[in-house]
Amino acid sequence: MKENSQTFIRWLSARCVSVAFVVSFSAHAQGLPTVLVQPHPVDLTFPAEAVVEALSQATLAAQVSGRVTEMRVDAGQVVKKGDLLMRIDAREAAETAAGASAQVINAKANYERLKNLRLQNFVSAAALDKARADFEAAQALHGQTRVGVGHAAVTAPISGIVAQRLIELGEMAAPGRPLLTIYDPNGLRVTASIPQYKLPQMRAVKQARVEFPELGKWIEATAVTLLPTADAATHVSQVRVNLPADAKDLGSIFPGMFARVHFVIARVTRMTVPQVAVVRRGEVAAVYVQGEQGALSLRQLRLGEPLGAEVEVLAGLRAGERVVLDPIKAGIALKSAPGAGK
Repeated sequence: MKENSQTFIRWLSARCVSVAFVVSFSAHAQGLPTVLVQPHPVDLTFPAEAVVEALSQATLAAQVSGRVTEMRVDAGQVVKKGDLLMRIDAREAAETAAGASAQVINAKANYERLKNLRLQNFVSAAALDKARADFEAAQALHGQTRVGVGHAAVTAPISGIVAQRLIELGEMAAPGRPLLTIYDPNGLRVTASIPQYKLPQMRAVKQARVEFPELGKWIEATAVTLLPTADAATHVSQVRVNLPADAKDLGSIFPGMFARVHFVIARVTRMTVPQVAVVRRGEVAAVYVQGEQGALSLRQLRLGEPLGAEVEVLAGLRAGERVVLDPIKAGIALKSAPGAGK
């Protein structure tokens, strides 16, 4: 009595059978999409894990002390260059600026008085020089404190998206404390770490494809740049891969995301099948093959390296055979074939 196809696969998997097998019934692939398997040129790639980065990113830090009195943005919000993002209570800075202004007035009056006394030889030249230095120092301090008052209104230095808000309304800001992070989504890249033994191959690489596994998306890179430095601890070099300007339109791509870069290192001829056509049960991989008369058969394969959206076939298929692209519908058709359940 014939076993059904799934039982047969499990039976062969348990015995670690490495040769191809065929389960065939008189089911026909009517209306099922297929692909003709032929050896063809493919890109031989070297995969490397990477992280998405923004070409233009800014972290805003406070330049004046005070409490945050107004907050106009939040993470994920789009802003334009010059937009007001938040306000900091700068009354303390304003009082400091007023004190510096008073010092300028006093130092100027003292300098003018000593100039007149110097003309009458009542004071020394050294005393006049000191008065002039005090006046100039007071002017500099006054200018510095006035700039601090201007920093109470925090504006966007670039156009982009607010990635993080690092302070809340009512919290105290202090000089140097980070407030917001903004990045420009129109310029994105991924950075990968490459071990030293791969550097001779990487120096000639000019083409790469970036995979986002969780999104199921692939993007062609616009540029590949190998940085001429290596990390002293890990002995790896950084490779920057630029993404096209329309990468942001794909959605859900942002700095910090995981990505996988496939660097094209050679062009070879291989026989491949689309990965969507492969049925996997544990360590066993198979495809549904359409025969000359339209009959379906489940064929075990020995697979090689994945090549983008396809995977290399080492054994189990011959050139000119047709593989069904929808294994779910093919499996239903095969199960419903006469004799399949016996």
